[in-house]
Amino acid sequence: MNDLNEAVDALLSRPADVLPSPEVRARLRKASGLTQEEVAEAFGVHRMAFLRWENGQSMPRRRHRDAYLRLLKGWAERHPEAALGSDLAKAG
Repeated sequence: MNDLNEAVDALLSRPADVLPSPEVRARLRKASGLTQEEVAEAFGVHRMAFLRWENGQSMPRRRHRDAYLRLLKGWAERHPEAALGSDLAKAG
């Protein structure tokens, strides 16, 4: 039972990887002065794939999702006003 409790504790300690709302995602990107095309190119995906991530139509795969969440958190630190209404404003 101890191993099971440790496994649960490990899961609970993992940071949440829930993306903010599509509106916040777009605000953060725009506040950073970047286009969808520029971000898509950095991630190595088509602009339409990134557009779907940003507007909530699809979720990036794990590798991209982790990197996208990291990018959103970085933008939220630089542009806290754009992150209002998002858990990213509190993440740190």
